[in-house]
Amino acid sequence: MPPIKNLAEHYTRPDWVRRINAMGDSVGGARNLIPLDADALVGSAIESTGGLDDFGDFDGDWRARFDSLLRELEATGRLHAVGRLMTRQELLRGLRTRLLLTYARSEVPAIAEEKIEAPLVITGPPRSGTSILFELLALDPGARAPLAWEALHPVPFGGVSEDARRAMGECEQEFWADVQPEFAAIHELRSDLPVECVTITLPGFSGGHWGMIANIPGWQADYAATMDYHRALLQTLQHGGPPRNWVLKTPLYLVFIDLLFATYPDAWLVHTHRDPLKTEPSSLSTLATVRWERSDAVELPEAGAAGLGDMMILLAQRRAACDVPDRIVDSHFSELMADPVAAVEKLYGQMDRPFLGEHADAIRGYIERKPKDKFGKHRYSPEEWGFDRVQLRERMRPYTDYYGVALEG
Repeated sequence: MPPIKNLAEHYTRPDWVRRINAMGDSVGGARNLIPLDADALVGSAIESTGGLDDFGDFDGDWRARFDSLLRELEATGRLHAVGRLMTRQELLRGLRTRLLLTYARSEVPAIAEEKIEAPLVITGPPRSGTSILFELLALDPGARAPLAWEALHPVPFGGVSEDARRAMGECEQEFWADVQPEFAAIHELRSDLPVECVTITLPGFSGGHWGMIANIPGWQADYAATMDYHRALLQTLQHGGPPRNWVLKTPLYLVFIDLLFATYPDAWLVHTHRDPLKTEPSSLSTLATVRWERSDAVELPEAGAAGLGDMMILLAQRRAACDVPDRIVDSHFSELMADPVAAVEKLYGQMDRPFLGEHADAIRGYIERKPKDKFGKHRYSPEEWGFDRVQLRERMRPYTDYYGVALEG
C-alpha cells in the first residue's frame, strides 16, 4: 500500500463543512469571515464576563504566549472557515475560563492552598490502552478524573446552571466528530467522559493542544507554565470536595516527565505499552486527522516524527539508570484487554494502593456496557503512513526489549 500523500484523497468532507468553508472563499479568505485578532478576543472575553479583567498570573506571562500563538496561527496555520470557528471558540473560551478562574481564586483564597496529593497519571502512545485505562481508574471510589464539561467550564458564572455547562461541553466535545466523522473511531470525546490534560490546560496558551490542532512550527510550548495552570485548575475543581486522588492522562507527559514530578512529587505514573507497529502509525494518523479537521493544507510529518518512540526509548534508558523517581508502573495492552480487573489490581499492588471490591465490580459493569468499536474501527497500517515494518521494529527494539512488549504481528 503506497503512503498517503494527500488527505483530500483519504477523507471526504461532510457537505455542510465544505459549504461553510466555501463561504470563507467567497469573501476573499476565511480570515475575512472569522478574524482571530488578539485584542478583540481579549475585549470580547472581558465584556462577556461582565467586566472581569484579571486573567491571573499563576502561570506567568500568558499574554505574551497568547499573542505569539495568534501570530503563528495566522502565519502558518492555514485554517479554513470551520477550523477558524473552532479555534476562535477555543481561544475565547480559554480567555473566559482564565477570567472566571482568577475571580474564583480571589474570592476564595483558600483555593490556592489546596494540595494535589498522589495523583495517578497515565501516559503512553495512542492505541496503547490509555483511554480505557483512564476510564477504568476513574471508577475508583477514592479517586476522580476531570470530566470534560467541568474542565472546560470549571466555574459557575452569571446563573449558568450545571446542566447548561454540561450542554456547552457536549457541543464542543462532540463537534469534532461532526466535522470529521472518522475522528470518533480514533478517540471518543464526550462531555461526561474523563478528559485529557492536553485539553484542560488549553487556557494556559502554553501546552500541547495548540501544536496538535495546527501546523505552527514557530510557536513553542511552555510546559512549565502548562503545569502551573494545571495545578491551579485542579485546585479550583477539588476545593470543598471530599479528599480523593486525581486520575490524569496525556501522552505528552512522556515529553516532560521531570516537570510532572517537580509539580506533583508524590504522583504515580502509569506507563502504557503496546507494539510500536500499532502505536507509532496511529500517532501520525491521529495528528493528521486532527489537523485535517481545521485545514485543507495539512503537511504530513515524516514517518516517526509525530510519534513518541524516541521519548519511550529515552525513558527506558533513564529507568535502567535509576534516573527517574521510583514511582512509575507499567500497564501492558495485552494484559489490560485480556483481564481488565486483574490488570488494574496488579497496578494497584505495585502502587501500594487498596483495590476495592466495589471498584472491581464497577470495572466489570463498565466493560459490559461499553460496546466495542461503536463508531467503527480505526483502521490504519504502518505502510500507508510511510513506515517500514522492519526498520520500525529495529528502531524501537531498545523499548520493546526493555519492557518485554508483546509483538502483534
